[in-house]
Amino acid sequence: MVGSAGGALPASLTLVGAGKMGGAMLESWLAAGLDPHRTTVVEAHPTEALRVLCTARGLALNPATVAPAAILVVAIKPQGFPDAAPDLDRMVGPDTVVLSILAGKTVADLAGRLPSARAIVRAMPNLPASIGRGATGAFANAAVTPERRDAVAALLSANGLVEWVGSEAEIDAVTALSGSGPAYVFLMVEAMAEAGIAAGLDPQVAARLARATVCGAGALLDASDLPASELRRNVTSPGGTTAAALDVLMRADALSPLMREAVAAAKRRAGELAG
Repeated sequence: MVGSAGGALPASLTLVGAGKMGGAMLESWLAAGLDPHRTTVVEAHPTEALRVLCTARGLALNPATVAPAAILVVAIKPQGFPDAAPDLDRMVGPDTVVLSILAGKTVADLAGRLPSARAIVRAMPNLPASIGRGATGAFANAAVTPERRDAVAALLSANGLVEWVGSEAEIDAVTALSGSGPAYVFLMVEAMAEAGIAAGLDPQVAARLARATVCGAGALLDASDLPASELRRNVTSPGGTTAAALDVLMRADALSPLMREAVAAAKRRAGELAG
């Protein structure tokens, strides 16, 4: 099997935690060619949709025993990790890569609670991964071989862009930028709609226009090889309406410093959660 990044998907996989993020990622992996008959899902509170998916596709759901797989994906709530760790450790074999998407849980945390684990990858996906348009930052410890890293990359690439970082400390910055980033964009849509209402538009019209504008701009950015700064300049006529708005947004005390402050606050909080 070949993933969207060109690497081979793992021969077998166990997913522990199939909530909103874990479940969405699972569907993308299956669509990319993950073998459902060699996939196990462990979920304490399976939804009816998850039960139907597992039955229809032939995935094992909550079996009595879980044999070690090539990749063990840990996607439970971080606060539940200490209690779940003994069971998770029994799912780790000598060749298993532990792929964690637990916010704030370091490689040292994982290794300390999972003594059987050697190869560990920390990844931070974001919500658009649920539609295959996510952005994921990942860090692999020294025990992850190039072949295993390729398998993890193929898996994560089914959910969108994957960027490998060189140090684990950078994962907090990834969390602050892309992990939390979709909420920043959603807030911008809200703010644009509110500004449209204040300018005299019907609330529903303003909401639709703001939503379509952000979606369209994102699609244009995705379709273009040009950097965002050049696309911005291309749609800004000197002395025009866009320039007037950007004069406000690009003030020394406006959008850029606010965004730096917001990302710094999120990064700081990610570090606190790790502690």
